[in-house]
Amino acid sequence: MTPHEPVNILMVDDQIGKLLTYETILAPLGENLLRANSGREALESLLKTDVAVVLMDVSMPDIDGFQLADMIREHPRFDTTAIIFISAVHLTDVDRLKGYARGAVDYISVPIIPELLRAKVSVFAELYRKNKQLERLNLELEHRVAERTRELQDSEIQFRSLANSIPQLVWMAHADGSVFWYNQRWYDYTGTTVDQMKGLGWSSLVDQDHVARVAEGIQRSWSTGEPWEDTFPLRGKDGTYRWFLSRALPIRDASGHVARWFGTNTDITERKQAEDALVKSERLAAMGRLAGIIAHEINNPLEAISNAVYLLQDHSSLDEEARFYTQLANKEIARLAHITKQTLSFYRESHRPVTLSLSEILDNVIELQSRRLQLNSITVDKRYRTSGTIQGFPGELKQVFLNIIGNAVQAMPEGGRLRIQLFPSKERRTGRQGVRVSIHDTGMGIPVEHARQIFEPFFTTKETKGTGIGLWISKGIIQKYDGTIRFRSMRLKQGYGTCFSVFIPAVMATQSNESAAEMIAGGRTL
Repeated sequence: MTPHEPVNILMVDDQIGKLLTYETILAPLGENLLRANSGREALESLLKTDVAVVLMDVSMPDIDGFQLADMIREHPRFDTTAIIFISAVHLTDVDRLKGYARGAVDYISVPIIPELLRAKVSVFAELYRKNKQLERLNLELEHRVAERTRELQDSEIQFRSLANSIPQLVWMAHADGSVFWYNQRWYDYTGTTVDQMKGLGWSSLVDQDHVARVAEGIQRSWSTGEPWEDTFPLRGKDGTYRWFLSRALPIRDASGHVARWFGTNTDITERKQAEDALVKSERLAAMGRLAGIIAHEINNPLEAISNAVYLLQDHSSLDEEARFYTQLANKEIARLAHITKQTLSFYRESHRPVTLSLSEILDNVIELQSRRLQLNSITVDKRYRTSGTIQGFPGELKQVFLNIIGNAVQAMPEGGRLRIQLFPSKERRTGRQGVRVSIHDTGMGIPVEHARQIFEPFFTTKETKGTGIGLWISKGIIQKYDGTIRFRSMRLKQGYGTCFSVFIPAVMATQSNESAAEMIAGGRTL
């Protein structure tokens, strides 16, 4: 409502003459004058329009002024509507009190003084107008507050989304180091709540072997205002610890004093595992070289024992039973000599790639696993459609297939079938020509939840029996040959099965390709 917009004045009287008189008196006000000849007409008019002032006679047939006032006040829309009684009969103080008790704002007796009536109606009309303006302003203010609140909420949502989209765990602390805010990733990783962090504190989540050193270092930064950095394990909601690189930078005010700290925790578990895996790989390589040395030292006395047993088995002093056991010992010594020879060839690696046959590599690995294959009642089905001649390092390729075949044997403790295929192949995605080795087992299969982690370092399902780096190292070796290694598990008619597929491109599968040899030699170190 505008400051000069007319308001509605309802005049109620059963005598038309009086209504005309009121109209004449109030016309100079410029307001909308509404007439009602009875209480019922007045109620109907009130329900249809907003009325600022009700001017009514007390004495009316059917519904008198007091009764009409009661009805008006019972409706919530009209509980503040100004009611002015006019009476020529009810003039006592009791009548006036009765009118005021019904919610009247004034009680005018006859004869009416026009100026006085006009002034009183004008006051209440203006008051109504001001109230309406105030209501409109309040409504506009509420809309503005609501809009500003939405803007602030949107801004807060954007800030939280940005803070929570950061891959790091993020936190902020006061100048004294007391942390007052963590991003959602912190709570998602730690499984804590806001109230729990207020009570526990961040140090409760640090590995207890590191907490004293970490607390000392960060407290030193709180005191000196210097940036802080440290690396330590942080406990997740599942109870396991992951390594984090943690940093805190001071945020200074205009005077240069530390106002607060901004901190991040970056998960470096995979990087640390890779570093540890490299150390373990080098350690395993050293153990392999040691095994080669031991095999070499065993070879000489073993040859002497073999010769002695060979001569003994035909000695005339032996009876049939002794001769049988001597021949059995001779066979086992021959098998031991073969294993020693295989061990020596496995670790006696050249400095440059050599021409080799994948079929021979596979046969050597199968020979090394022959004892376990026999004990587990596993039948081997070899299907070679090529010799698979390539340039490479025999030892590391033996390591790849020893890992895969060894895992297949362990997956079939109750027996099964191991099928090894070697054939020319074309890579579907790139169209490259090469050779492929497929190794199928009828073991327990690989669960879907482990599929994405199978080539990750230190991932193992063998608990204490495995290091979890065999397939990770194998993948690195094949990638060095610009090849691929993949697997899939499937449900068979009886149980499950797993197939590992190793592809080596044709650029490596040649005897005379010197550039290929140089590429392998240049990338030999893992």
